[in-house]
Amino acid sequence: MDVFDAKASLRIIARNARQGSRAQAPANSPDLAADKFLESIAIELPCVVSGYWPIQGELDPRPLLTRLLRRGCRGALPVIVERERPLMFREWRPGDALASGPFGTSEPSAAAAEITPDILIVPLLAFDNRGYRLGYGGGYYDRTLRSLRCGAQKCMAVGFAYAGQKVEAVPVNDTDERLNWVVHENFAKAYP
Repeated sequence: MDVFDAKASLRIIARNARQGSRAQAPANSPDLAADKFLESIAIELPCVVSGYWPIQGELDPRPLLTRLLRRGCRGALPVIVERERPLMFREWRPGDALASGPFGTSEPSAAAAEITPDILIVPLLAFDNRGYRLGYGGGYYDRTLRSLRCGAQKCMAVGFAYAGQKVEAVPVNDTDERLNWVVHENFAKAYP
């Protein structure tokens, strides 16, 4: 089985596993994961942190984003510009109106300032012990991370998930970007 087919097969399993993990996890898992993030990851100000608006049972990063903004970070959410392109990021604060985006996403309006994140809080279907993630298959985050990590720019990628989303191995190829951290309700782990 090639990597493309292996990823497609794992996505089916991982979607179901995420729903099961969500049902079994504590109701306050987003807050517990936010605690783990803040205990483990040093944030240097000024800093721009991008999260995501949760869909399809993803672990909700909004409690973490709210706490980071209170500490002095600027917040952002991703915007899908078009297929095969990196994501764009627009500034976001709790309470800002959002527009409907592709794939059921919510994103800041076109009036919100475009900003470049230093830290990306990344959704995922599955992650492994090497720091690789399985996404939905569009490649948006891999292209974005590759773009943001070019040259002198440093961008930290933090997978945000339920502990039960861990798998033995995510199939990878040369287009996959590794995460720097995975954070869930039980712990945070770095992938140097």
